[in-house]
Amino acid sequence: MLKVLGLFVVTALAEIIGCYLPYLWLKQGRSAWLLVPAALSLAAFAWLLTLHPHAAGRVYAAYGGVYISVALMWLWAVDSVRPTVTDWIGVLVCLLGVGIIMSGARQV
Repeated sequence: MLKVLGLFVVTALAEIIGCYLPYLWLKQGRSAWLLVPAALSLAAFAWLLTLHPHAAGRVYAAYGGVYISVALMWLWAVDSVRPTVTDWIGVLVCLLGVGIIMSGARQV
């Protein structure tokens, strides 16, 4: 379970970076060359999703909860906006959902 969670975190970072770099170009006037690493990051994101051993729909559902958690960490670390108490509660609810989805019964 820890290996899957770690893979989800890396996947979320690839997705966030792939979306954040075009944001910097579009909203902050940074170089259009940021689109090159953005595209590579989004390609890595898609590839990383294929490394999970579970059915794609289940992976996407569980990944969403981890993405929310990593996005709030990004908000704090990169944008210097501290998450609120309700943000933390939401993260806990999401991670509980991830745990339930990933540890539930599997159809063979």
